Amino acid sequence: MLNASMLSIIEEAGTAVLILTEGLEEAELLGSRLTRAEASRQVGIVAETAANLPEQTRAVLAEVDWNGWESVARRLDAGGGAADEALWFAVRSLVPAVLMWLRVYRQNQPELFAYTTAAASGES
Repeated sequence: MLNASMLSIIEEAGTAVLILTEGLEEAELLGSRLTRAEASRQVGIVAETAANLPEQTRAVLAEVDWNGWESVARRLDAGGGAADEALWFAVRSLVPAVLMWLRVYRQNQPELFAYTTAAASGES
């Protein structure tokens, strides 16, 4: 159940990022105080949730760039230009990729997304 909940959080926050930033160029995103703040918050939710996923789950979802999410989290925390670059990278690369891979994994391994005791313990 924990995996399903955490993966759902990642999907919801990632979808919010795509909605918030749809059609925006980098300068527009970084120049928009409200959109930038909310997109950054949602990217932070994805990064924090990804960091807290059990290693076993991360290993099963091997196609997702977990190291990229760790790097984004560190750079967002650093602030300044590094945070701006990390936000834009997440918006244009990491978020679409993680959502695509979660869709693929949901089709191929639906048990990872099921709210059952077996899914939470990693059993089949």
